Formats: sequence, C-alpha cells, structure tokens
Amino acid sequence: MLVSLIIGIIVGGVAGFCASKIMKVNSTLLMNIILGVVGGIVAGVIFGLLGLGATSIIGSFILSVIGACALIYVWNNVLKK
Repeated sequence: MLVSLIIGIIVGGVAGFCASKIMKVNSTLLMNIILGVVGGIVAGVIFGLLGLGATSIIGSFILSVIGACALIYVWNNVLKK
C-alpha cells in the first residue's frame, strides 16, 4: 500500500513536470505532483469509463500526462476568466 502510494506520487510528479513543459507553464514541484496525481485520477476515471484504462506504470504515466495537460488547459482558459 505504502509502496504503491510512493510510486503514484513519483509518477504523478514526473507526469506533472512533463505536462508543464508540454503546456509551457512554470510551476513548482508541489504543483507538478498535484497536477500529475489529480490528472491521473481524472484521466483514469474518464478513460476507464470509455474502456481504455491503463494497466501498467507506463500507461498510468501517459494517462497522468494527458490528465495534467487537460487540468492546465482548464485552469488557464476557463477558470482564470
């Protein structure tokens, strides 16, 4: 349980970092971790409902990057207006 939580935080942090570079946003390490983890959860639920869930760490990483990019987009273009 603890090991999977630590792995999730590490994967989320790397995914959040990659998403911030893709979306060209400067953010802190904590924000990268939050974006990656929350993005992974959101994307995992949405893609899981569509039958496209991830079963490996690489798949979870890709979903986390997609979810974090979506969260950055929503934050910058919808919530800040």
